[in-house]
Amino acid sequence: MEEDLLEVAREAAEEAGELLLEGREKKREVSHKSGPTDLVTQFDHASQDLIVSKIREKFPDHSILAEEEVEIEGNDIRWIIDPVDGTTNFVYDYPLFSVSIAVEIRGDTAVGVVHLPVLCETFWAIDGKGARLNGDRVRVSNTGSFEDSLLVTGFPYEKDLVPQAIEVFSKLTRKTRGIRRDGSAAIDLSFVAAGRLDGFWELDLSPWDIAAGSLIVREAGGTVTDFQGGEHDIYDSAGIVASNGLIHEQFIKRLS
Repeated sequence: MEEDLLEVAREAAEEAGELLLEGREKKREVSHKSGPTDLVTQFDHASQDLIVSKIREKFPDHSILAEEEVEIEGNDIRWIIDPVDGTTNFVYDYPLFSVSIAVEIRGDTAVGVVHLPVLCETFWAIDGKGARLNGDRVRVSNTGSFEDSLLVTGFPYEKDLVPQAIEVFSKLTRKTRGIRRDGSAAIDLSFVAAGRLDGFWELDLSPWDIAAGSLIVREAGGTVTDFQGGEHDIYDSAGIVASNGLIHEQFIKRLS
């Protein structure tokens, strides 16, 4: 079953990516959701419509949770969709945006796909079967020292949380080789899985931001927890920490 789910998820993500690439050549109608920095365009909705349509065609009884206010109740298989992770990047033609699709079976993430249209890269994983990038196996980095690590993060939309995020950013910048801020949690997690980055943390994320990427990190040999080092729940927005595993204990200590 997981292979069938993966096939549909990959096809949907890559077709949505083609739509977004076409959208880069057109006028983007930008509106706001929860605040001035939380943007949405007509292409977010078009991408989501395409993905939902493909899922409903193949699996009409499945449940769906998607970012742009779509929640369909069905059976115990649930699709979790971010049609454009990194909408602000997309609006500004900054090439790091993605399509993220995960599938839960009875509450456990079984399949994850993250597609980067501009880079022509598709990351995917099936629970227990490893992680891949365009068909090739990927593994997390072997960096063992926190001081030698390259990290990535994002800042929350909730303005009250920004000072805390900046304080942690400032502290960790002085204790690592550097920190990147790319604007897409799905991409950040995928890059940790591929060993391009050693760790990622962020506050106040939604399930569609991290469901697929978290599975991809774990299947690439990495570790995903909450800020205290406990089991991470994608439906709990308190915070996520992902790493290559080797620096994870040091990472958690510095965050706390």
